[in-house]
Amino acid sequence: MEACMNIFDIIGPVMVGPSSSHTAGAVRIGYISRKLMGEPVSKAQINLYGSFLATGKGHGTRKALVAGLLGMNTDDMRIPDSFEIAKEQGMEVHFGEARLKDAHPNTAQLILTGQSGRQLEVIGQSIGGARINIAQIDGIDTNFSGDYPTLVVHNLDQPGHVAEVTSMLSHKGVNIATMQLYRSNRGGEAVMVLECDQEIPEDGIRWLEKVEGVKKVTYLSIE
Repeated sequence: MEACMNIFDIIGPVMVGPSSSHTAGAVRIGYISRKLMGEPVSKAQINLYGSFLATGKGHGTRKALVAGLLGMNTDDMRIPDSFEIAKEQGMEVHFGEARLKDAHPNTAQLILTGQSGRQLEVIGQSIGGARINIAQIDGIDTNFSGDYPTLVVHNLDQPGHVAEVTSMLSHKGVNIATMQLYRSNRGGEAVMVLECDQEIPEDGIRWLEKVEGVKKVTYLSIE
């Protein structure tokens, strides 16, 4: 049986910059983090790890991450000017070294503050060909690509929450592609990560935010 190849494996991504991992992947990490935030970013502490830290400056990784946080895609010609654009838009950006253990060599830790004061921490990995993996959100392990509408629900580990989320999605006509469940300990903090085949209506997200025991809802729309 012949292996199936992705078009990126043949011709690579459409991008601005010298490297699909250090540039295009970095843009995607920033872009997905901005979408997860759900509002413009006012402050970003960006910590780099491994190859991103060692050689990323020459490959434009820092500018690429900031460009993504500004909402730019990999083919945006403004990527080389992202620092200046961020300054014009009032986005405060700082860089540092990520203190991580055994992480992927192309990893960025983004500690973000939105214009409303909302906080979000994302650890993203660039895994080649502009493909990425969101490895953590707010300190909880996750594994998703950002290619699908994705719902992340932080809740108390109590009976009924999974049923409430899946029932809401069924009521809205949204099919679940993948579902991951995590918890810190029995009865402690829990997280659901659901990749979906359709966009989730905003009223469904707002309803979830008001469910007793739900602490935070983060939604990635790909529209």
